[in-house]
Amino acid sequence: MNHKTAFITGATSGIGKATAQLFAKNNIRLVLCGRRGDRLEQLKDELSQVTQVTTLKFEVSNREAVFNAIASLPDEFKKIDILINNAGNAHGLSAIQDGDMDDWDAMIDINVKGLLYVSRAILPQMVERNDGFVVNIGSIAGKEVYPNGNVYCASKYAVNALNKAMRMDLNQHNIRVSAIHPGAVETEFSEVRFKGDKEKAKNVYKGFKALQPEDIADIIYFVVTRPYHVNIEDLIVYPTAQASATILNRE
Repeated sequence: MNHKTAFITGATSGIGKATAQLFAKNNIRLVLCGRRGDRLEQLKDELSQVTQVTTLKFEVSNREAVFNAIASLPDEFKKIDILINNAGNAHGLSAIQDGDMDDWDAMIDINVKGLLYVSRAILPQMVERNDGFVVNIGSIAGKEVYPNGNVYCASKYAVNALNKAMRMDLNQHNIRVSAIHPGAVETEFSEVRFKGDKEKAKNVYKGFKALQPEDIADIIYFVVTRPYHVNIEDLIVYPTAQASATILNRE
């Protein structure tokens, strides 16, 4: 994987950060993207010790910002070999009749349109080279709807569908496309969903050993380092305690 460049969205925390750290250890150049400039710079300082790193601060939901940021990349980072579409969010956990429409917009704008904008900005260069790998981070919510998950689940079902569509459209261009769908991963995800309520967020992971961001990073690295003729196209990952979106073996 020497001299490969990976572009990671949502790199400032959780799965994105853990993936960036693991890729850096394995000599993959990094384009780290996120909304929080201070965290991006901290991560850049940390990982620049072991690999080449540049950062881009933008909102994936802002089409113009996405294209401007990617166009501004220094020459040595312009050739993207691996795209990790990781940025995503969940807002609220309400029945559909009580849903906050601003939350709905945020989830659709980031989880669906954000993935599309970033992919649209990067895929043409992969097509031109007949080479590249896209990894879309989905969720068990994109495989199985659960109570009060409505719009979040819909957004992740869209990621699942787009992953399949990408693979079909890009097949003739020798580009690999893969999706990884985690179950319960202990990140800032629940804190965002519950609008900063740390106690409520903590209870989501109470009584069982949740997946850790590093677990998913390991899997992403495994997927992208298979021989080029191998494409692991769709992978669901649960913690041992989880049997479905709603069944958890808690102590």
